[in-house]
Amino acid sequence: MSFYRTNRFIHKWISIAIALPLLLVLVTGILLLVKKQFDFIQPATAKGQFKQPSLSFEQILTTAQSIEIAEIDSWQDVDRLDVRPNKGVIKIRSNNSVEIQIDATTNQVLNVAPRRSDFIESLHDATFFQRSANLWLMLPVAFLSLVLLVTGIIVFLQPYLKKKR
Repeated sequence: MSFYRTNRFIHKWISIAIALPLLLVLVTGILLLVKKQFDFIQPATAKGQFKQPSLSFEQILTTAQSIEIAEIDSWQDVDRLDVRPNKGVIKIRSNNSVEIQIDATTNQVLNVAPRRSDFIESLHDATFFQRSANLWLMLPVAFLSLVLLVTGIIVFLQPYLKKKR
């Protein structure tokens, strides 16, 4: 088999092998790029009073526990706590992906909504399927995409190189 024929063969079969994982990365990547434009993906950050945050951790937990949909009984049910002093807000993310936004000064609940961006991110890096899938699935897909790019350039340039000869 000639070099060019082998190159096209490799290009074709690699593109078939990585089509689904690459499609998943592309679609979820697009969603992650526009996540702040769509409240369905990530709730917009509310604005509280722009004073120094004055809430204790106990006050924050009590407020979070009052939101039934978040299913928070203790700190073990809290995934993240995000303090945004410049916006006057504290975000509490529960383990079931509900985000509670409270005013950092008054402890008033500003917004409660599901946050889907973490789920989309886990699909994007394949950790949704298995914790180390980003290494054994997405890393090979990345390398194969690089090979696909190189073989594609060769397939593209082949007619021009033949004409020059």
